[in-house]
Amino acid sequence: MITIRPIHIEEIPRVKHIISTVAYGIFGFDGDLEDSIRYYSSRGIYSDLDDLEAHYFNNTGMFLVALDDGQVIGSGAVRRMDADTAELKRMWLLETYQGQGVGYRLIGELFAFARSRGYRRVRLQTSPEQVRALAFYRKVGFYEIPCYNEDVTEISMEMSL
Repeated sequence: MITIRPIHIEEIPRVKHIISTVAYGIFGFDGDLEDSIRYYSSRGIYSDLDDLEAHYFNNTGMFLVALDDGQVIGSGAVRRMDADTAELKRMWLLETYQGQGVGYRLIGELFAFARSRGYRRVRLQTSPEQVRALAFYRKVGFYEIPCYNEDVTEISMEMSL
């Protein structure tokens, strides 16, 4: 049975592994999966996960995990950008669970949380290579907007809550 709840600190390594596994399948890497995990960890790619309190919980945000029979299979988070805007982060789901409605449940709970905190819109950025994610985001109501930060190689999207 799939459950969704706030992350526990001891689940952070599993979330990092899921992100790396899914990203490895999308982007590839010159080496094996473990090499890619070490590489991206050494470059601070997971710095927000190393301090969940500062990046999410103390920033009017939430970090959720999806579990299948107690095992983490996916994640998603929102955090404050400004008084009206939350940013969607770390939406990752193991490929074997994609297309089963888990992502919709996860993002639905994140949207409910964002609404309860008074946010009026949600923004995100993702890479153009993440074709399935882009289709999913469009299906739930996101549309493309001009880049909202310095990473112009990413696609910026927004939706009203």
